[in-house]
Amino acid sequence: MLASQTAFPYQRRAMPDSSTIQPRPTFREALRFWLKLGFISFGGPAGQIAIMHQEVVEKRRWVSEERFLHALDYCMILPGPEAQQLATYLGWLMHGTRGGLVAGILFVLPSALLLFALSWIYVSHGDVRWIAAIFDGLKPAVLALIIAALWRVGGKALKRPAHWILAACAVLGLTVLKLPYPAIIGAALAIGFTLGHWRSDWIVVPKKNSPASDPSPDATSVRSDLGRSFRVIVISLVLWWVPVVGISAWLGPNHTVTQQGFFFSKTALVTFGGAYSVLPYVADKAVADFAWLTPPQMMDGLALAETTPGPLIMVLQFVGFVGAWQHPGTLSPIASATLGAALTTWVTFVPCFLFIFAGAPYIERLRRVKLLSAALSAVTAAVVGVILNLTLWFGWHSLVPNGKAVDWFAAVMAIGAFVALKRFKVGMFTVIAACAVVGVLRMLLTHQ
Repeated sequence: MLASQTAFPYQRRAMPDSSTIQPRPTFREALRFWLKLGFISFGGPAGQIAIMHQEVVEKRRWVSEERFLHALDYCMILPGPEAQQLATYLGWLMHGTRGGLVAGILFVLPSALLLFALSWIYVSHGDVRWIAAIFDGLKPAVLALIIAALWRVGGKALKRPAHWILAACAVLGLTVLKLPYPAIIGAALAIGFTLGHWRSDWIVVPKKNSPASDPSPDATSVRSDLGRSFRVIVISLVLWWVPVVGISAWLGPNHTVTQQGFFFSKTALVTFGGAYSVLPYVADKAVADFAWLTPPQMMDGLALAETTPGPLIMVLQFVGFVGAWQHPGTLSPIASATLGAALTTWVTFVPCFLFIFAGAPYIERLRRVKLLSAALSAVTAAVVGVILNLTLWFGWHSLVPNGKAVDWFAAVMAIGAFVALKRFKVGMFTVIAACAVVGVLRMLLTHQ
């Protein structure tokens, strides 16, 4: 089964026939849509991809279902935020490079601006009781959202015994053997290819639809030639590394902002599986190795990222802001934090455009290769184990904040939030708002 078929909560529908596919939208029509998406893309990658599927495939019919799923499969195996990369891919598919740039930038920009403002409020007024109480209320809600995501992804992805084994091995590899994430994903890909070649029935769920043709618009007139690929790679690398090297020359190699530029550049290349896999890695390095933040601050950043639109991986901007604010060196705290947030966001997302613009033309040629289904299905199963690893890490720090005693009030809130999400289908915003209010009420009652 394709990774994109299994990992996100919408039902796979029969592909529209040629008569139902709409003409390619004008650039202005697409621009309006991507701007709207940047402000409504809540719910993490699952919700964001579901929104794009509903709008682009079902409602507007700009792209066929097969091509949408193929693009998503490619984005699932890339390091970085799969939802933002999918938006970039779809924008490129319809309007070439300018379409991909607009889609990818607008998917991130509203979240970046809002999170910057929230980060400043956090570091400036985080010691105010009611703000701290809101964050205390948000943590159980975030834990419930992560558990709900694990429940949803696991239920959709683990359809064969091999899927369960791969997920379990991913957890053991991360928690016991301390293997790096690229090793986990690389092993899953290798196993998927091997099983797909020798025993595909062990890992692939047969598809109901196997259309002979795809009525979607062509993937732009850009050819997948080596000359174009070389130009894309060179331009992207220059845009990526010039700010990092420039700040290093200005502030020195030991300044926090410089360290963040190099660290998050490396993170952009090794964090497969999206935000759910990057967070334990970043938390370990930013908290334990660099000491930029404390564990409670890391959880507060995740809570803030969950409440804003855009990719959840925007939590890295919070890490860059708060880490640079608390270690400004010769700069003022606000100047250091602004540079840290901007550079972290830049090096996190510029590689995403590189992966799409350089790889998409070749990926479009591979839409009929069935062996990829097995490999991508194995990756999805491994990602379930990665999400479980994050759930365990975040749950421990949320429910045992001091490392000794369980916060039973937070535990009850997390259970209530999960039941509201799963059993009563309460919206994410409602659950987050309710938990924030409960956090404030708890503060008022315990301090009166």
